[in-house]
Amino acid sequence: MRNETISYRDGDADLRGQLYFDETKTGKRPGILVMPPGSGLGEHSKERAQRLAKLGYVALAGDPFGGGAVAGNYEEAEKFAALFRDDALRFRQRVRVSLDALAARPEVDSTRMGAIGFCMGGTFVLELARSGAPVKGVVTFHGLLEAKRPAQAGEIKAKVLVCNGAEDPLVPQTAIDGFTAEMTAAQVDWQIINYAGAKHSFTNPLAGNYGRPDLAYHEHADTHSWTAMTRFFADLFSVR
Repeated sequence: MRNETISYRDGDADLRGQLYFDETKTGKRPGILVMPPGSGLGEHSKERAQRLAKLGYVALAGDPFGGGAVAGNYEEAEKFAALFRDDALRFRQRVRVSLDALAARPEVDSTRMGAIGFCMGGTFVLELARSGAPVKGVVTFHGLLEAKRPAQAGEIKAKVLVCNGAEDPLVPQTAIDGFTAEMTAAQVDWQIINYAGAKHSFTNPLAGNYGRPDLAYHEHADTHSWTAMTRFFADLFSVR
């Protein structure tokens, strides 16, 4: 498995993502962008990108904050998140340069692109879809769903899969209702899967280290949401 650090820029920000692909395969393959949570480009996102590479994709774990930064605690992660929280256009620009860096790779078929995101990374990929970016599908895991700039009919080109913890206090029913209304009005092919008993950050085995009761790993939701994602992309890209 090939692993490269690739550098790209968003204005003055020096971004350093981790690229994974099976170097024994030939020909161009679909590319999947992986956007990390508010804690930055940590091992969780890198491991998920590597899993995608093993499935036959070229996967880039994007760098949301520059220099491959990783937060040391929840308070530091909140400071990272504050850089983007209320600025949909900044979200879209940062994730778009990450997508473009992946699309430019010679191993990637730039006509077959997708994106996934965890927590804040879910917001990144939803904003990527809302921007009308050329992605076939996006998947968000325990991401926030509110839109600062709701999509309009015809703008979103991607199919959308939301994997949500049914017990996530950061995603109340009002947010789910607003999201479904937005996606339906925008004529998007969308689906939401709620996982019983799962809270925020349910895919991260280290979620409990933050000492917050609303964050917890949930093995069943983690396993089944990943399976749902693999089927979603297999259907889009015919990669089996």
